[in-house]
Amino acid sequence: MRVLIAEDEQLVREELIYLLEREEDVTLCPEATTGDELITLYKENRPDVIFLDVQMPGKSGIEAAKEILKDEGNPPLFIFTTAYDEYAVEAFEIEAVDYLLKPYDERRFQETMKRLRKKLAQQEKESKEMRLKQNSRTEKLLIDDGEKMIVLSPESIYYAVPNNRMLEIHTEQKVIYSRMTLQELEKKLKGYPFFRPHRSYLVNIEQIQEITPWFNGTSNIKLKDKKKTVIPVSRSAKRVLFKIFER
Repeated sequence: MRVLIAEDEQLVREELIYLLEREEDVTLCPEATTGDELITLYKENRPDVIFLDVQMPGKSGIEAAKEILKDEGNPPLFIFTTAYDEYAVEAFEIEAVDYLLKPYDERRFQETMKRLRKKLAQQEKESKEMRLKQNSRTEKLLIDDGEKMIVLSPESIYYAVPNNRMLEIHTEQKVIYSRMTLQELEKKLKGYPFFRPHRSYLVNIEQIQEITPWFNGTSNIKLKDKKKTVIPVSRSAKRVLFKIFER
């Protein structure tokens, strides 16, 4: 994992460098000593993980993290560090993986590294599963609309969304209504490049036209359909989505 440290206190920074250099799967990026410097170094190095001091000169660690989350690309995982535990709630509001108190306890540090490895492995697994789906094709779908069985090509689907106990399946020509669940449709589409950007949507990745930042680390995707439908992307789904496009 590529790790960037943002810490303005030299002794604390050197202690964290020492701990991380002992980890065989860690590559260190140049260190930042201010919030503004962190943003610059992040764009230059694109680390997987940032160990981020909450209080730094200029932009605080929280402010810098929020700005980084607005940036296009696959966002990093954050580990916040501070001598004061009252910042924990604010840190976890932006989905920090963990929160370390100074001075660092080696046992607690190892727990953090285990969480990081587990999170990165999960992201890689989800990305790999999506690539397998893209390389594995089925033929046609049979969709029960309550009156008849409709033969449907998966490639023609733009997205699906539940609405009033029915599932709306939006295709090139029309909207098909079915009593199946979103999870059931997702299972039928195994082998095709469909993605859950939000718990209420299933989207055809090949029909995505653009991705734009929204707020608090979330994004929106615009589809290629005539209505140019806009669909929300959660912060956690955004990480997986960008990993898919990076391959």
